[in-house]
Amino acid sequence: MTPDITIRALHSLDEFQRCIEISREIWAEPELDVEPSTTFVIAHHTGGQVLGAFDGDKLVGFTKAVVGLHGLTPYLHSHMTAVLASHRNRGVGRLLKLFQREDALRRGIRLVEWTFDPLETKNAHFNLNRLGAICRRYIPDFYGITTSPLHRAIPTDRLLAEWQLDSPRVLAAINNLSREPFDPPATVHLPSSSSSTSSNSFTSSTSSLIDLQSRIRTEFTHWFSKGYAATAVRFTPSGVDYCLSPYSDF
Repeated sequence: MTPDITIRALHSLDEFQRCIEISREIWAEPELDVEPSTTFVIAHHTGGQVLGAFDGDKLVGFTKAVVGLHGLTPYLHSHMTAVLASHRNRGVGRLLKLFQREDALRRGIRLVEWTFDPLETKNAHFNLNRLGAICRRYIPDFYGITTSPLHRAIPTDRLLAEWQLDSPRVLAAINNLSREPFDPPATVHLPSSSSSTSSNSFTSSTSSLIDLQSRIRTEFTHWFSKGYAATAVRFTPSGVDYCLSPYSDF
């Protein structure tokens, strides 16, 4: 962790505009469109969250969430979380998520959800192992084919992360008490030649990635239909395993 990083809610138009600048640096070439600052204003004014990470006076990361409903139960959908390259691997993203959790619980919200690319295994490790989220839903081509270079011109398949904020599983993860996954009932394997351990570090061709994506889409959908959930990832000599267990087990 970086002791001089502070997290707080963002309120001003200038702060929201800085979030846009960070988004452009991370997700798009400068000439491509990113989300307008009005979406940050709306999230802020409708019960969502816009939270910033500061190194001194400099905004170095943010997370934005909007309010959702499951029936009559409110939850937060965490739509964007970003940290500048200069401040990655220093615990900033985890500080943002932990502040997000505390703020949600203060308001009686017990669930935060977000989506992530299952091919981005570094993100999967953070979401499942470090935060204690689980996945029970696979969404094919969630955003459609986009122009962002980070999406590599392939379908934007996503896993839906469920962060059940006051569950024993999450409490164990955020207090670094989770055990390493051992002999899970089911796995979905990504070979080392195709999996990504850091953002956009794929070496496979587009056609190979599409073939891999099609295979894991089928496997995840199969296990989720049987009531299994992805609960962890483990790194092996041959690649990365998503570890799945029956949801009733936890």
